[in-house]
Amino acid sequence: MIKHKITELAKKKIILLDGAMGTLIQNMSLDESKFKGERFKNSKISLKGNYDILNLTNPKIIYQIHTEYLESGADIIKTNTFNSTATSQTDYDCGSLNYELNFEGAKIAKKAVLDFKKKDKTSTKFVAGVVGPTNRTCSMSPDVNRPDFRNINFDDLQQDYYLSYQGLIEGGVDIILIETIFDTLNAKAALYAKFRLEQKIKVKIPLMVSVTIADLSGRTLSGQTLEAFYNSIIHSNPLSIGINCALGPKEIEPHLKELNRFCAPLISIHPNAGLPNAFGGYDESPDSMANYARDWAKNGLINIIGSCCGTRPEHIKVMRDALKNFKPRKVREIDFGFRLSGLSPFNMS
Repeated sequence: MIKHKITELAKKKIILLDGAMGTLIQNMSLDESKFKGERFKNSKISLKGNYDILNLTNPKIIYQIHTEYLESGADIIKTNTFNSTATSQTDYDCGSLNYELNFEGAKIAKKAVLDFKKKDKTSTKFVAGVVGPTNRTCSMSPDVNRPDFRNINFDDLQQDYYLSYQGLIEGGVDIILIETIFDTLNAKAALYAKFRLEQKIKVKIPLMVSVTIADLSGRTLSGQTLEAFYNSIIHSNPLSIGINCALGPKEIEPHLKELNRFCAPLISIHPNAGLPNAFGGYDESPDSMANYARDWAKNGLINIIGSCCGTRPEHIKVMRDALKNFKPRKVREIDFGFRLSGLSPFNMS
């Protein structure tokens, strides 16, 4: 049985995930030339807003953001690869860069961790390779007049994820994080692709799964309750299951409590800095989010916590200070071993 270092850390402390990547990039007000760099300077398609392309054109920006989160106390930093699938990159005519975006995104994050450890040799830091939900859905039609129509299918999507994982793993990530899940069938494609790669490379990759609750009803965009979603993916034996994005800490709290009711693995949570205000900004300060984090820790609800849209390294730093004297949530009946043997949940025979 192979044990991953993060499971040992999770027994000792509440693990800190980093915060928003896109928010920090957006605040830099980068112009088109910064996104295109030298490599894509002659591209006729605008790349402004394609944050993942910075892995190739301006890696120093991404490296600096990772470093700031590490210095703020993050134990896990996420790769800048949320939209690095070919599916999501098609809008920028960059679908062919799938593997490269993920590989370089992983390398940048890994370098930031290794460089940080040179300064703090006692630190334990990890890189989570992020795959996002894509901008297409296997479960729902984008055309209200054709409810049977799908703009992507399961096979194509899982192959897209497979290539993303290859880049992330070969780039050096420690964990795979499937996050901001709004369509469980998309998540199933991501899980199946991960399983296929594991069978090929003969290594079990620690997995974090994080779903997005679309509104106060407690359901995903594709209509599942939180418990139904949990039952749909628990066969993948994830290290953690959590909730991120869409809602702020106030709105996400009842769903966190609900998840705690039935969740066996570690629980992770990284909410937005509140709901967007009238100007599209976020109002939750580092102190206010830390107060929520403190209450959740006091009540034994969390194992891993970070933040999402509208946050910055200061949010993580204040949460770190607020949580340092609290013990992590007690995990119920989870197998912390990562193994290849045994029946596969994907085998139908």
